[in-house]
Parts: sequence; structure tokens; C-alpha cells
Amino acid sequence: MKTRKQKTIILLSVLTAIFLVLSIAFFAFRNFLLQQAITKVSTKMEQEYSSRLSVREATFEGLSGVKLIEITLVPEHADTLFRIKKIKTSVSFWHLFLGEVQLGSLEIQNGLVQLIQKGKVKNFAAFLKKENKEPTNKDKKDYAAFAYRIISKALNLVPTDMRIENLTFKLDDNGKKAIIAIKKLTIFDEQLETSINVQTNTFSQRWKIKGFADPRNQKADIRLFNIDTGAIKMPYFDERYNLKSSFDSIRLKIENIDKSGDELHIDGLTSITNLRFNHPKIASKDVLIKNAQFDFRLLLGSDFISIDSSSTAQFNAVKFHPYVAYDTESDTIYKLKVNIPKMKAQDFISSLPEGLFTHFKGMEAEGTFDYNLNFKFNKNKPEQLAFDSTLKKENLKITKYGEANLNKLNGEFIYRAIINDVLQRPVLVGTANPNYTAIDQISPYLKKCVLTTEDPSFFSHQGFINEAFKQSIVKNIKTKKFSRGASTISMQLVKNVFLTREKTVSRKLEEILLVYILENNRIVSKERMLEVYFNIIEWGPNVYGIGEASHFYFQKSPSELTLNECLYLARIIPSPRKFMYQFNDQGKLRDFAIKQESFLTNIMIRRGLLNIDDTIYKSQPMNITGAAKSLIRFRVQDSTTVDSLAMPPEFAF
Repeated sequence: MKTRKQKTIILLSVLTAIFLVLSIAFFAFRNFLLQQAITKVSTKMEQEYSSRLSVREATFEGLSGVKLIEITLVPEHADTLFRIKKIKTSVSFWHLFLGEVQLGSLEIQNGLVQLIQKGKVKNFAAFLKKENKEPTNKDKKDYAAFAYRIISKALNLVPTDMRIENLTFKLDDNGKKAIIAIKKLTIFDEQLETSINVQTNTFSQRWKIKGFADPRNQKADIRLFNIDTGAIKMPYFDERYNLKSSFDSIRLKIENIDKSGDELHIDGLTSITNLRFNHPKIASKDVLIKNAQFDFRLLLGSDFISIDSSSTAQFNAVKFHPYVAYDTESDTIYKLKVNIPKMKAQDFISSLPEGLFTHFKGMEAEGTFDYNLNFKFNKNKPEQLAFDSTLKKENLKITKYGEANLNKLNGEFIYRAIINDVLQRPVLVGTANPNYTAIDQISPYLKKCVLTTEDPSFFSHQGFINEAFKQSIVKNIKTKKFSRGASTISMQLVKNVFLTREKTVSRKLEEILLVYILENNRIVSKERMLEVYFNIIEWGPNVYGIGEASHFYFQKSPSELTLNECLYLARIIPSPRKFMYQFNDQGKLRDFAIKQESFLTNIMIRRGLLNIDDTIYKSQPMNITGAAKSLIRFRVQDSTTVDSLAMPPEFAF
């Protein structure tokens, strides 16, 4: 009777024999199998992507090496997608036996990969097809598992021994061109080194990527910099998106990729020096961030993706801890938390990016502060938006103002509006101007009407209306653009006196910070702010301040204005240069304007700002008697088409 040991030996012998037979069969037919695999892929390319894949020669070399000669992929009726003269690679036989593809070595010579768009024809369009499949709960993606699978496959395709020579990537978007030519790229003994030439319609440069790369242990530390003098310029984006950007060097370090249980952790660091960018929607000047660094921990679970709060971001001397999360466990929820630990106010001001806060240049401050932001948005319940912003300050004081001297509002000054980048005529804000009107000389009706339409809680808030700000965020998220603001009179005043009307991120950020400083340091009283506001805002074409406006429309002083006249003046503030479209061809207020007046009146009555006695004469017509009357007549004579239109959007109350 055979012993257990003998049975084990027999079993191992049989398995060894089977393995040898399979290996001999594989090596005997491997070139045939390789050709079959290429044919299968070629058929798929033709059937699913209308593209022709051809390989002139494909053979095995040694035990695990494959050599491909003259590989091309050409989409139907479009330019060649890629063409490579020679690829040599070896794979891990053991991983291949386990059903995985892991490259051991890779050599590429003389290749071209190009993305071409001519008119509306793209040579890569077939590969951008999306499946029209609505996701269901059963189809919910496990973010951690999916990401780890993709990362593992990608790193397995990065060989430990690689040499690339003359591989060119070409982008041509209807004449907007960028060519990135890799003259040499090598990975040897875990060291990465490259030589890259970049050519666009506007510049040419030589780049270098150098550092440490260990794909098997999932670690890397690489740096990109310019071989030539000057900063690295980003190709294509300047022509395509009007975004000019450059930097001296950029570093990416991956320290750890670990999947424990249901969570995937990715730890690393990225930094950039002298990042400079320019875009009309960001700022009117170049924006410069001298040093920025992000020490991050990415966390992915089955139903969330997040940047952990242990991460630290830094630009110049400002350090903060961000928490960003996308959660789909019960609903689609976006979360953002920012914590700036206690720091010196002067360090913060000195660290503001150049070009983004030009009006703060030269500002000096004392004291310290810390800041916390908590934002939460539920895509399916947008009205439940949470937005909490808290700033705690200690002995915070502005000791010197920059270009925007907020104390200016307390005295006489010259105001000049800027419209379409054109400086308008000077207006003296002070008693030497005969049209200047003190706050107590303005009709109480006008003050009540303007505060109701523009900023009902002006005397109680500190520059911002939290609820209005939240609703603004909700509206902007829904429309995917900045379609609604949350502007208070304080914000309008700062924008008009110190800033411009340009719609840029820079202007909005400066506005928010200046308003906070103005309102929270008691620099100017609320009454003075309102007085200046009434004396500088535009109330018609080349009409500035209530003194000019009351004469322009009604040939009277601001103190003599009736309720009807005040209702009219308050309503035209959003679009004063289009006031004439409020009137029909008989020179009377159009129906939409009358409805707006009634709506505004009812609001003021409900809030206790008006009573029945105030509205006794409201039924009487409101007559334009000043110089504005000629513009109304001219519009009626010049255009009858406009009168047939519905209420213009800018007058919607």
C-alpha cells in the first residue's frame, strides 16, 4: 500500500509533467497565439472603434520578451492616431500565469502619438464614446476598490527597466498646436531621467524630469524643471483657453499607497515654485504664488472620496488644513472644511498672492487670528446648504492701509466711476459740490425704498447677509456659473469707490476682504457709508448721486421727492442707463414697472416702513419733468420695436 509521502511525490510529478507539457505547447505555439491575439484586438478596433490596427511583425524573444515592429492605429476618415516603429517588452511570466500583466522591461523607438481636430472631425472621437447607462444602487461604484485596481494595473505597466527614444506627442486643435517630443526617457535602478523638447505656436523649451521611481513598491519622487533659463510654460492652454501659466519647478512625491479593509490611503506631497498665471476671469494682472506645497492624504472608501483633514496646504507663509469630501452613501453630498490655525495677521497679508490682491499692497496689521470654514451641500436637497465661516481675532488692528485707504470715506474725495474700462468724469464727494446731499436732507421715503430693494438689513449686518450668501451659492451651483451675487450696500460701496466693475475672481476676493475690514474695525459709521452711497451711485447716463438724479428726473431737491418718485428711483438702480425702457410710447410707466411699484409698496407696508397715510397720493401719476424726459421721447421716436417686448430681465424685481 502506497504511503502518503509516495502519493504526494506522484501528484507533484504529474503536476510537473502537465506544467512542462503546457510550457512546451505554449513555446511551440506562442507566436501563433500572439498573432491570434493581435488579430482579435484588430477586429475589435475595426468593429467597435472604426479604426484599423496593423502590426507588420510580432515575435517572441527569449522566454518572456515580445517585439512588435511598425504598429499603427488609423481611425476611419481621420488622421493616424499613433505610429510606432519598434516596441520591445518583457513580462513577468509568474504574474502572467496568475492572470496579470506586469512589464519587466520596455523599449520604444521612433513613435508618434497625435490628437488632431480639423473642424469638427477628431481622430480620437471614436474612443470617447460613453455608455448611455443610468447608474442604479446596484451599480454603485466601490471607489476604493476601483481606484486600487486601476492604480495597480497602471503601475504594473510601468517597467522597472525602460528606455524610450524619440517618442513624440502631437496636439493640433484647429491650428492650436503643441508638440512634446521625448528625446530620451529612462528608468534604471529606480532612477528616472528624461530629456523633452516642447514646441508650440508661441514658444519652444527643453524640459527635464528627474527623480526616483519604484513602481513595484508604489513609491516615487520626481521633479519637473526647465533645462533652459526661465520658467516652464504650459503649452496649448494659452491658445485654447486664454490661460497663460508658468512655474519654475514642480515636485510630486508618492510615499504610500495602502488598501486596508474597505479603505484606500494615498499619502504624498506636491509642491510648486513661482507659479504664475493670467486669465481675464481671474485677474487683470499676472498672479504669482512664490511657494506652494500640499502634504496630502487621500482617502477612498466604498462610497466616499476625500482629502483627509490631516493634510496640510501652504502658500507662502499661510498654512491651513483642508478637508474635502464627496459622499454617496445616502445622498450625493459635497463637504469642505478649512482650518487656518492661529497666525499673525501681517504674515497673512504678506502672503497674499501678488496680482490677486493689488489693493492690499503695502497694508500693515497687528494681532493674530484663526479661521474655520464649514461648507456642506446636498445635491438632492440644495436648500439645506450649510455655510459657516468663523474668524476669531486677537488684538487685530490695521496700522497702515495699502492702495485702498478705507479712511478715505470719512472725508472729502474725488470719485470717478470706471465703465467698460473707461474712466468717467470726476465727482466731488463733499459739501463743496452743490449737488452733494447730506443724509438728513434725503427724503425718508427714498432711504426706505433703497434699503428695501438693495439691503434691508444694512444697519444690522456686518457687511454680509449670511442667508443671501447661501442662496447665492445654491443658485450659482445649480446654474454652474456666477449667475447671482449677494451684494450688500457695503459691498457696492467698496466696489464703486476702491475697485472696478470687472467680473474677476480677484475683484470679488478683494471686495470681500475690504468689506470685512471696513465693517469689523468701525472705520466708517453706517450713516456715513449710506450717505456716500447715495452721493456716488449711478442713477442714469452720466448722472451720479441723488442730488443730480432728483433734478435730472424731477427738477427738485432730494428732500422734496414724493413716495412715487422714490419708488421709481429705487427700482432703476440695477440698470440706471436703461431707465427709458420703463416707459411706453405715451411716456407712461409700463405695466411691469407699475407691478414692481405695487410689489415694493406692499413689502414696505408689511415691514412697517409705510402706513396707509403714506400711500394716499400713490394713485397719482409719476411725471418725469427733468432732462430725462428728452431721452424718453427720443427712445419712443427712435424705436417702436422695443415697446412690443416683454419686461427686460434687468428690471425683474
